[in-house]
Amino acid sequence: MGDKGGGNHSDVTDFILVGIRVRPELHSLLFLLFLIIYGMVLLGNLSMIGIIVTDPRLNTPMYFFLGNLSVIDLSYSTVIVPKAMVNILSQKKTISFAGCVAQLFLYALFMVTEAFVLAAMAYDRFIAICNPLLYSVRMSRSVCIQLVAGSYLCGWVSSILQISVTFSMSFCASRVIDHFYCDSNPIEKISCSNIFINKMVSLSLAVLIILPTIVVIVVSYMYIVSTVLKIRSSEGRKKAFSTCSSHLGVVSLLYGTVSFVYLTPPNNPELRKVASVCYILFTPMLNPLIYSLRNKDVKDAMKKVLWKKKVLL
Repeated sequence: MGDKGGGNHSDVTDFILVGIRVRPELHSLLFLLFLIIYGMVLLGNLSMIGIIVTDPRLNTPMYFFLGNLSVIDLSYSTVIVPKAMVNILSQKKTISFAGCVAQLFLYALFMVTEAFVLAAMAYDRFIAICNPLLYSVRMSRSVCIQLVAGSYLCGWVSSILQISVTFSMSFCASRVIDHFYCDSNPIEKISCSNIFINKMVSLSLAVLIILPTIVVIVVSYMYIVSTVLKIRSSEGRKKAFSTCSSHLGVVSLLYGTVSFVYLTPPNNPELRKVASVCYILFTPMLNPLIYSLRNKDVKDAMKKVLWKKKVLL
């Protein structure tokens, strides 16, 4: 099946983002909801980054990864939410062609990078619990930097492939994207090109990203559970599991919301938008809370910062 018309993607200068369909009188309320949650995303993740950078006790591989996770969460929310908020109150609701390309590229980059960083964090917990004597060697500063750099490289390569196939299509049928940001699935729906190759590339990328990261996480925790169960004291088992519970919570939240987004029936775009809000806003808002509430070192560091402010006042 070829193009349905004579147009080409080069003729398109902008797209229209439909956004979340609500009654006009609810636009202000929706804007306020986005503003409050995005403000919490900024506060939580910037606070987490600041605490990790300034507290010497948190200068460990686990917190190095956690700091990068906060940067990623903050980044992919910022790529999408401010523009979505502007469009909620705007009549035009447009995004330039270049802006749409950049948004999809950065969104895919940070989403894929986060998956690999979470896998690296699982490997870090595996080494810490199963091979503690080799921890300083296996998880040296250079190794941690290489793992994070490799995660970004995987994100960059997959994003390049994704936008290359997505924006090589022709858009002669419509320029109205039924979403509040530029995502590959709703963009494919307005194309008049054969999208078989796009679907194959997207499926291949999903397999190459999800399969190895899930395998690393699952295998790491199988070894962790096996090792922890061999610990005789209940206090020792509790302490070992407590270092992993926050990470497991974040992993469950990420893959749960992403599954909600991409397993939502395509004939229900509004439900898919709600699922996307959960991933883009609620996940980066909750991640710092999960780590701060369940982690003694982070809570102690936060208390130290708050005490200093109290003394200065």
